[in-house]
Amino acid sequence: MKHLVAAFALLALTGCITVSKVETGERMVGDRLALSLDGAWNRVSELASGPAQTWTMEGIPVDRLLIYSGVKDGEAIHPPPALFDTDRKTFSFRARMQPDEIVALFEGWLTRDASSYHLIKLEPSTFGGKKGFRFEYALTRRIDNVQLSGIGYCAVSKGELFALVYMAPRLAFFARHAPAVEQIARTARVRD
Repeated sequence: MKHLVAAFALLALTGCITVSKVETGERMVGDRLALSLDGAWNRVSELASGPAQTWTMEGIPVDRLLIYSGVKDGEAIHPPPALFDTDRKTFSFRARMQPDEIVALFEGWLTRDASSYHLIKLEPSTFGGKKGFRFEYALTRRIDNVQLSGIGYCAVSKGELFALVYMAPRLAFFARHAPAVEQIARTARVRD
């Protein structure tokens, strides 16, 4: 009986996730964020993906680029909790948040599973042609103890959050794909 339940769950999950190729060139994410890509990425669409698009080069367990386009005041930065998991804290963006508070928002969400997070750097930077900030972090995933490196770019425009947050294993994959993420961040444009 357990095997039948597991097989049914696997079949249900395979219908909830799709992967599509995101080709080189300019791409719109949402209504206002334009990104220029110099290389193909894979977009992973999940049934309950929240406000971010999820892109990857190597596959979700390895690397993940979260793209936020126009998160509104009061909106959570993560998918809604599952029906059976309503006790977890929600991390919602507020238009008046300062850069350190926005970074703490991502930290809270990334560590809900008791993973370990360390902020390495937070500095002013332009993103999307707007005044924003860039941050670097280290994350040790609780589930498998893999050490990840991460970078993020954020800007708030007209009370909405625009962000790129990338993470990958520190030893090989982060160094391989971080330059492509940096290039995307440099060429991003938030349209008014």
